[in-house]
Amino acid sequence: MGSNKGALAEYASELASMFREPLQRTRFRGWVASPRWFCPGIQRRLTNMSEATAKPPTILVIDDDAEIRYSLARVLSSRHYEVIEAASGEEGVAVVKRGPPPDLIFMDVRMGGMGGIEALQHIRAASPKQLVVLMTAFGTAQTAIEAMKFGAFDYVMKPFDPAKVLTLAANALQAHADLRAVGDYKPMVNIEDYREGIVGNSPVMQEVFKVIGQVTASDVTVMITGESGTGKELVARSIWKHSHRSAKPFIAVNCAAIPDALIESELFGHEKGSFTGAATQRIGKFELCDGGTIFLDEIGDMALATQTKILRVLQQGEMQRVGGTETIRVDVRIIAATNKDLEEMVKAKAFREDLYYRLNVVRIRMPPLRERCDDIPQIVDFCLQSLVKQRKARVAKVSPEALAVLTRHRWPGNVRELENVVYRSAVIAQGDAILVKDLPAEIRQGAGEPGMPPGGGVGPGGPAPSGESSAAIEPPGGSDLTLTEALDFILGQLKPDEGPVLERVEGALIERALAADGGDEAKASKRLGLSKAALQRRRRQFR
Repeated sequence: MGSNKGALAEYASELASMFREPLQRTRFRGWVASPRWFCPGIQRRLTNMSEATAKPPTILVIDDDAEIRYSLARVLSSRHYEVIEAASGEEGVAVVKRGPPPDLIFMDVRMGGMGGIEALQHIRAASPKQLVVLMTAFGTAQTAIEAMKFGAFDYVMKPFDPAKVLTLAANALQAHADLRAVGDYKPMVNIEDYREGIVGNSPVMQEVFKVIGQVTASDVTVMITGESGTGKELVARSIWKHSHRSAKPFIAVNCAAIPDALIESELFGHEKGSFTGAATQRIGKFELCDGGTIFLDEIGDMALATQTKILRVLQQGEMQRVGGTETIRVDVRIIAATNKDLEEMVKAKAFREDLYYRLNVVRIRMPPLRERCDDIPQIVDFCLQSLVKQRKARVAKVSPEALAVLTRHRWPGNVRELENVVYRSAVIAQGDAILVKDLPAEIRQGAGEPGMPPGGGVGPGGPAPSGESSAAIEPPGGSDLTLTEALDFILGQLKPDEGPVLERVEGALIERALAADGGDEAKASKRLGLSKAALQRRRRQFR
């Protein structure tokens, strides 16, 4: 009972210290997302700590130098890890194949007989999830590249610093535990159901889907607005694909990427000799797209002179090539998109008012990703399945902690930024799932690194907290705290002038519950004793 009280007092002290300072409160927003630290699961945390103490992690040390094995074993044993040794690459591979596999392997690169890189490949073939840290006295670029290429978790230089070895071991064992916690990952989406590439079940996206369906049956001009990276071109392609023009061309033109001097030639073509360099006649995009659909992306960047010609095509279905006199009739459906405020541009005389009204017959607004955070888990899953299908990555899973970090990020680059982060993380990931450590540093730091208690200590033998993040407020009465006393202590540390206490705690608990259930609102609401609608309402209230 005494040890449980001590852990409870530690929990209360850490939580209170994070509310004390602004920096710590930032870390708290990440810390609350970890299901391992969810308030209703304090007893589960204590149970896990007890089990971890009873069964310490196993670390295999592979090195042909007996002194190195002895030194490393002493360092690791100081944190109560169970250390086994192998004197060669062949012996180490045999230990792994014989099983059960160790939780972590430290292995030298240069050994007599089978070298570390070759042994690493055999080990990963026998146990794909095995985490291996390579040791080398030669920190060359080739060594580093080959180590990471063949799936090493990390590598450490000889002679090694004991503190760095212990930190590296703790981080690797935490990654090992997180990979096991992912377990059997069930895909959230069927990739075949989203062949359009537009993923989302949120109410705002359902409205977008409805409007797409309504405009496909006609030739009405559509204006798609929204920030960069929200998927405006995907919407345009979906409209074309489901329209009666789907058998004809779809041509996308980025108006912002073409210089003003060339945009007219690009869209309408030109006659031979019409300007310097026009050595031959050129057919423009409108002629090439006759009978089909043309998508004018970033139309707000189009020059006023070109806007006039676009207006003529819309009104009369006619155009002339640059330098030509022949009037050419074209039957083209126009879909336009912009990330600019065209209404303000019209007022400033930077965009033609008559063209604006011609284009803005039906408007589809693509919401930024931060307005549909509930769709992020599905988008991530869709991206991973697509990468695996295209053989661009082998990772098809994401841990709940990593998903919680992604869900809380603001995503100024919207879906495009999220796709790039998922691709990068899937390539970097060393196991079969994306973990928090695989995410870019700017994403982790912005979310406060959930899944990590303050100070960064991980599991049994984790490094002792140090620096500013480890400073904890000592609760009165030491470790002999009841749950009521712990809550009284936490409440006493929350400053009323920093916001309503109840809202801060309730909002934190809701986010933690969502993270604990992998973003599943139905499960989280059941855990909290709320209806799904009430949970959604309170999330909006606390944002």
